[in-house]
Amino acid sequence: MRDASDAHGISAAKELRWREMAVIDAAYAEGRIAREAWHEAVLELIESAYLGTDDPRAQSGYCGDAAQWETARRPLVRALPSSRDRVLSFLDIGCANGHLMETLAQWAAQDGIRVEPHGVDISAALVDLARKRCPQWAERIWVGNAYDWCPPQRFDVVRTGLEYVPERERPPFLAHLFECVVAPSGRLVVGMFNEEADRDVRQRQVLELGYVVTGSLAEPHRHPAVHRKAFWIDAR
Repeated sequence: MRDASDAHGISAAKELRWREMAVIDAAYAEGRIAREAWHEAVLELIESAYLGTDDPRAQSGYCGDAAQWETARRPLVRALPSSRDRVLSFLDIGCANGHLMETLAQWAAQDGIRVEPHGVDISAALVDLARKRCPQWAERIWVGNAYDWCPPQRFDVVRTGLEYVPERERPPFLAHLFECVVAPSGRLVVGMFNEEADRDVRQRQVLELGYVVTGSLAEPHRHPAVHRKAFWIDAR
């Protein structure tokens, strides 16, 4: 059994603002706030952290240099379908300042995969920043809450995090993504996220909802008890 200090260290390795998120999650779970208020509280937390810096990675919620960012996020290329004969439309849910859109497109191209990046974020301020940073994609970066946002098109690959909604809202969130956002023959990628190396809580949650996980990956983290993970579900 892990002691309290080790548990706190693992929590910090999994999520930078875990203490603040725990308070917001508890308020929702106990019925003290509604879902809309949960999203508002998370939005305030994100904007205060992401917009208080000029560092492009910190504006995407990551603490580290460019090499560390690549180590942490480049594995997502392995979640993309092999497609050398066509361009994949890719939507980054929670795109923040657009940095993942930029770098993932570059990494994918290096591996012979062509993607056309799109983004959506609940924060109008972050979307404005992303449009300024990536003017070539300004018309394909939208403001919206992915919980119920209906895009103007559906996408070959949609990347999301389950933490973007309260835990008990994940079933309708996933259903909405497959009904309105992921293309009929597309793929939903969950990740990257940090989780205990010996647990697969998020993957098990989607399996229990009846989804078939068609692939997954796990990479070492600086904390030995934690892995960086992703998994994906193909529409059917």
